[in-house]
Amino acid sequence: MKFLITFLILLTTGGAACTLAQDTLPLPLSLNNAIERARSESVDAEMALNQLRASYWTYRAYRAELLPEVSLAATLPAYYRQFTSYMNEEGSYSFVPNNYLQLNGQLSVTQNIWLTGGKVSVRSYLDFYRQFGDPTFNRFMSLPVTVTLTQPIFGCNTVKWDRRIEPVRYEEAKATYISTAEEVATKTVQYYFALLMARENRDIAAQNTHNSERLYEVAREKRAMGRISENDLLQMELNLLNAQTELTQTESNLKSNMFQLRTFLDYGEDMELLPEIPEDVPEAEISYADALEKALANNQFDKTMERLKLEAAYDVAKAKGEQREINLYLQLGYTGTGATLPSSYSNLRANQIVELGVEIPLLDWGRRKGKVKVAESNRKLVESQINKQRMEFRQNLFILVERYGNQLQLLRTARRADEIARKRYETNMETFIIGKISTLDLNDSQVKKDEARRAYVNELYLFWLYYYQIRSLTLWDYARNAPISLPDGII
Repeated sequence: MKFLITFLILLTTGGAACTLAQDTLPLPLSLNNAIERARSESVDAEMALNQLRASYWTYRAYRAELLPEVSLAATLPAYYRQFTSYMNEEGSYSFVPNNYLQLNGQLSVTQNIWLTGGKVSVRSYLDFYRQFGDPTFNRFMSLPVTVTLTQPIFGCNTVKWDRRIEPVRYEEAKATYISTAEEVATKTVQYYFALLMARENRDIAAQNTHNSERLYEVAREKRAMGRISENDLLQMELNLLNAQTELTQTESNLKSNMFQLRTFLDYGEDMELLPEIPEDVPEAEISYADALEKALANNQFDKTMERLKLEAAYDVAKAKGEQREINLYLQLGYTGTGATLPSSYSNLRANQIVELGVEIPLLDWGRRKGKVKVAESNRKLVESQINKQRMEFRQNLFILVERYGNQLQLLRTARRADEIARKRYETNMETFIIGKISTLDLNDSQVKKDEARRAYVNELYLFWLYYYQIRSLTLWDYARNAPISLPDGII
């Protein structure tokens, strides 16, 4: 009976412990999964998406400027009861009461003319006026159709410049978002391998501590039998203490890097991430000429340079347009009045307005000319900066492609060195136990083993870093051999 009760208690506590263990199991995380989550869940990705959406609606607003705008304006109603001043025939003033109701409405269609920078509108207007008092009467005034043209002459055609600049700006925004998504991937690679290296260092320190404990026990037994010196025993004890210190430090570093990646990927604070070594690497052959061609076609850099040149040229045109200003205002239509609504649409009379406004500075002490010269100087400065940035862009791309080309061979070499160093250390440890090598030889093989492992992980990190940096510049997926485009439905 006592055995049965004990068994049930153990079964219950064991089940609870199993459940607790399941709740706190580490989450295996591959590099690809980390990158996909960062692109959808990280704060950096969310900021990039919001910037893209803002650019999209800015572009939509520009496109709407090129389409006709239909608007309705109305006053329903306006009632007035007040005294107003009135000049008599002899020049004196008197105040008369005024009590009336007014309703009006206007329907208009306005269209920007991008070729000339002017604006044409067609409108229809109706005004109703009721005068209260003795007698009460109504009046209607109608403008069935009126065509109005507003046209600046010699000025800067803003609409025409917008047609050249805004599409480039939007293409730049789309390319910027894709590049930012690849930069998020690059940042993920940095955080991921920082955690991976921290875990490798912790595992190396744990293994070294375990081996040091084992070797120290063996050394104590050998010392007791007089087979090793006191100095060798103290050296093994010192190795154990150093290994324990290293294990404590690597544990702390692992927690710090775990917190950094976990926060970046928006995981819970209790989630333990278990990064996997991404040993399967894409062996894409990338040449500088091919990378440069794809970068110039896809990257936002070239689009940014084009936009800056257009904006600088626009500033020059705007400054020149402000040297003199001539505006043409032309209105053609018909109007009618009457006591009833039908009568206001009969016996229409021509309603025409032609106005030519001119503003030409006679003496401004060179202020407007100075603005033109400043705009032209700024345009030349922008062109110089563009040429410098284009040279730096090509240089950085060339260096990056060269590093990537060498990295695959360095990675293969580091992988083989890791295998050799690990086998050599295992062999030396067994050899030390049987007393055929010294502690110095064993320590040397352990150091070489740790260095080889760290070097392999570091070369693996550099490979993925270069790979995603090239993707962010070329906006090209070398694994699929296809351009990187915006995901469907992202806007």
